Amino acid sequence: MTGQVIHSDERGVISELAFSRHGVITPHSNPNLTYFIVISGGGFVQVGEERLRVNHGEAVVWPPDVLHGAYTEGSEMRAIVVELPDRAEGGTLLLEGVARQVGAGAATPAKGGLAERNLKRDDYDRDEGEPW
Repeated sequence: MTGQVIHSDERGVISELAFSRHGVITPHSNPNLTYFIVISGGGFVQVGEERLRVNHGEAVVWPPDVLHGAYTEGSEMRAIVVELPDRAEGGTLLLEGVARQVGAGAATPAKGGLAERNLKRDDYDRDEGEPW
């Protein structure tokens, strides 16, 4: 398993983890509230005594001071891990802000579309494996 810290400050730590086949985060506990967000592949997570299968697009919350871990068997998995300090230790889970309603015309709607394709049918090379 490999990983890298994407962001770290007094508000928390965001990391990316890449699990190879049979990769493991040994079960442990820490004082942080942690979000384990699977972005690719799948594997298993442990929260307390419960073990669950997770797949890309799913997230798991690891509460503070609760045993947790993750592992893969025959697959790979990539995850974003967001660790936030426990509020009891002076951390903040929500930042203060003011909600406001955006008035009509305050934002210009985006116009999306596909780029023009300049290839002709004769330019297509079947060896590239791309469908026409």
